[in-house]
Amino acid sequence: MAEEDDDRHNHRFAGVTSEVIPKGRHSHVHRIVVNTDFLDHHHEVIIETGPPIPVGNGKHVHFVKGMTTINDDHEHDLEFATLIDRPLV
Repeated sequence: MAEEDDDRHNHRFAGVTSEVIPKGRHSHVHRIVVNTDFLDHHHEVIIETGPPIPVGNGKHVHFVKGMTTINDDHEHDLEFATLIDRPLV
């Protein structure tokens, strides 16, 4: 949530991560570049995920923490996990 009183709001976004970006010998991250939805303004999310977190069955997710760009004199903190890689495969 950002701002106060009648201006208090949040934004949503959805997207697809970049291809694998190798980190170290056995790990990787992804880059996320997306715009939030528009509520009289929008924000850009330009961020790198954390390393993979195994969730079983050979699949993994990534934790992400950071913030949006500043727009309309504020920014939003972000904290989320990506969805499971190829959930139907």
